[in-house]
Amino acid sequence: MLWSAAARIVGAIVLVEREENEENKMFRRVEIVEVGPRDGLQSEPGVLPTPAKIELIERLIDTGLRRVEVTSFVNPKKVPQMADAELVLAGLRKRDDVCYVGLVLNKKGFERAVTAGCDEVGMAVVASDTFNKRNQGVGTDESIAAWLAIAREAKVVGIRAQVTVSAAFGCPFEGEISVARVIEVAKRVAEAEPFEISFADTVGVGVPSQVTEIIGRARSVLPDSIRLRAHFHNTRNTGLANAYAAIEAGVSALDSSVGGIGGCPFAPAATGNIPTEDLIYMLERSGVSTGVNLAKLVSTTEWLQKTLGRNVPGMLVKAGMFPKTAAEAA
Repeated sequence: MLWSAAARIVGAIVLVEREENEENKMFRRVEIVEVGPRDGLQSEPGVLPTPAKIELIERLIDTGLRRVEVTSFVNPKKVPQMADAELVLAGLRKRDDVCYVGLVLNKKGFERAVTAGCDEVGMAVVASDTFNKRNQGVGTDESIAAWLAIAREAKVVGIRAQVTVSAAFGCPFEGEISVARVIEVAKRVAEAEPFEISFADTVGVGVPSQVTEIIGRARSVLPDSIRLRAHFHNTRNTGLANAYAAIEAGVSALDSSVGGIGGCPFAPAATGNIPTEDLIYMLERSGVSTGVNLAKLVSTTEWLQKTLGRNVPGMLVKAGMFPKTAAEAA
């Protein structure tokens, strides 16, 4: 009798804990920053026509995505895929509930982004000095100085500014990047008081244990007012695992690319970014809310495949939704 009563009590406690865990789990939410129109398309061998870019962005917004990196303001001779940056912004409908993000690497790019009407600008500073020189033509110190100046100007004109510490998990030229170096760069860019700092696995070499350490260290030394975001590539098939580890470590936003298109040109055999639809499938089934309609997103990925004339790296568009509705299963 006593054993039965004890078992019932323990069972009740376990049930309450499960219910509380389920309740807490459903309140978890992460913001998805869609980077396909910029980070994805800039790696394409051809140039997608401006009207198709605008349609892609509008389709993504229709799925519920509300923060979209739409273009980059860089040298059009070096990145011809982004030569129509101003035309893309001009063709998009301004919406109070949507944030159009533009990537900039220097003051000239920032001025173009302001004139074009971006709601937010992001800049990349590479933790690897060699990589920074290869990608941006200057060393890391020079990029940090440029970022600090851009952040000041952004506050003056009222544009939200954030910065990414790129190659935070490894470099194709220097190899391993120490956590101390990554945190040093993060602390220096934090002096400009950005609303957000992102840590990027630019070449797709990171693993979850690195993510846990870097995000944990960053959270302990950076001001609580600065949000943390993460950006992962899937070159070695660790992108989704890294994304989940980042959420567990405390990021409030994740970058991803529709269909998984993109990838760093300096990463040998790059396979792309983490696919937005694959990421959302994992998160929603794990009880993490994103506010995105997954069925509409898969449909957009199918449209993108037809528009590009090739299959994209993403898996959900190949495997299909689960569980299927009665109509889909018929």
